[in-house]
Amino acid sequence: MNDPARAHPARTASYEADPETVRRVLLLYSGGLDTSVILKWIQDAYAAEVVCLTVNLGQPGEDYDVIRGKALRLGALDCHVVDARREFAADYIAPAIKANAIYGNGYPLFTALGRPLIAKLAVEHARSSGCDTIAHGCTGKGNDQVRIEATVATLAPELKVIAPVRSWQMGREQEIAYAREHGIPVKGGTEAPPYSIDDNLWGRSSEGRWIEDLDHPPEEDVFRLVTSPERAPDEPELVTLEFERGLPVAIDGERLELVALLERAAQIGARHGAGIVDHIEDRIVGLKVRDIYEAPAAAMILPAHRELERLVCTIHQNEFKPQLERQWAFLVYAGLWWEPLRLDLDAYMNEVNERVSGTVGLKLFKGHARVVTRSSANALYDASLASFADSGGVFSQAASPGFIELWTLQSRMAWRLRNR
Repeated sequence: MNDPARAHPARTASYEADPETVRRVLLLYSGGLDTSVILKWIQDAYAAEVVCLTVNLGQPGEDYDVIRGKALRLGALDCHVVDARREFAADYIAPAIKANAIYGNGYPLFTALGRPLIAKLAVEHARSSGCDTIAHGCTGKGNDQVRIEATVATLAPELKVIAPVRSWQMGREQEIAYAREHGIPVKGGTEAPPYSIDDNLWGRSSEGRWIEDLDHPPEEDVFRLVTSPERAPDEPELVTLEFERGLPVAIDGERLELVALLERAAQIGARHGAGIVDHIEDRIVGLKVRDIYEAPAAAMILPAHRELERLVCTIHQNEFKPQLERQWAFLVYAGLWWEPLRLDLDAYMNEVNERVSGTVGLKLFKGHARVVTRSSANALYDASLASFADSGGVFSQAASPGFIELWTLQSRMAWRLRNR
């Protein structure tokens, strides 16, 4: 198991590392089971030095001093801890909000948004630390390997990649046994394989254990971010979100910078059980998988933003933009953050959102976040035109019959031809 040539006998991509040339590795380190085992294994299997990088994207409950100390005790030359919450919010979550980014009608893309930023930071720190190789803890069955390796290959073709979990063929129980054998602390001290968790400012995902059984309904122990709807408050809460140029800037009248606003929205949504998604997902590697997602901030902000767009945009914009949103979400999900088309789509999303300013009211209750009020100085809505109380005025109802005759002409002709 300690021979990298046997663990990874054949390279299939030019960016994969040749075991003979690996000298210093930048490891994306979370402090969890996989990356802690990888840290020790790289030192033994490659006789290489390891520098760790831990990125704070808003994961709740993490003690980064503890994570860094663990990496150093396991032999890392250094462990860089980077607080990237502001960059993540401004450069990754903000475009996703403008694009109403949902993949597969359920997944708000939080992991998919975080991985290209993490990999970009890995490139920067690998270069500054004199590393020749970047290592990550992704498996061969997931999308994250694509997102990270595509970023490294795009931004730093001189750097190579190793992915031990993909090549060493250890399962969770074997990893735990390896950790015990080499004195690596296992989080929680349990021998039971844990859920596979990823979380950040925008949400949390859980995989593994009973989640892989499609007949098994969700168990309460998986919900560590969002209150289950059954235990949520018995009284609804009204929340207002104010947007400027497509982005939320205030909650309940209090202006906040984006990171703080996302955190506040997540707290409110989580308290009311909003944002739970039990999702069957088509991965780009060809698998169908089940994921449990908790995304309370996204469950509030995305519907509010979408409703405000609907209010200020024309019918043609509202019909066209969702087509581009699906393409934007697919590119990001599929690991193509650096694809020029994504930037082209961003230009359109930014232009449309120039007029998306206003306030949206949401009612949160027992797992739901429902839009109940909306207002905007840019609204293409005129109560005097829409009202059923008045007749006439600037809207000529007498013009409707001629419009109906012309609008339905071809459809009526086709129906008669097919049914005569």
